[in-house]
Amino acid sequence: MPPRRFILAFFALLFSGWTAPLWAQTPIFYTGGDSAINGYDTVAYFTDGEPVEGRADIVVMWKGVIWRFASQAHREAFEADPRAYAPQYGGYCAYGVSLGYRDSTEPEAWHINRGKLYLVRTPYVRSLWKRDMAEYIARADANWPAVLAE
Repeated sequence: MPPRRFILAFFALLFSGWTAPLWAQTPIFYTGGDSAINGYDTVAYFTDGEPVEGRADIVVMWKGVIWRFASQAHREAFEADPRAYAPQYGGYCAYGVSLGYRDSTEPEAWHINRGKLYLVRTPYVRSLWKRDMAEYIARADANWPAVLAE
């Protein structure tokens, strides 16, 4: 097959429905209980600058997980753009994902970098992670979502 035809066939296959499952997100979020982020309000990290426990009566189901919020306004903000507020790597420890494994997180061990929320196992692990955050994020991006299968 001449190079031009090969290229056209490649792009036709690439944009066909056959490859869609390869690109489909399989979002699995660490819950640490009955809800994402151990029941903490993911929007509060951005608006309040600190972890705030969500309320059991202000919730939304997204990607198969219950998300709790401290206020109706936070719930509405999340519903308008959940990907803007959801933690990276499904809420698993960003440092752990950078090393190729899943690990639990503490809501108090967090950091926002370039508008994205990262959770880690403990405040001590956060101090390790922040020493070379750009490198760990690059490694975690490369490892995610393959670590879900392990």
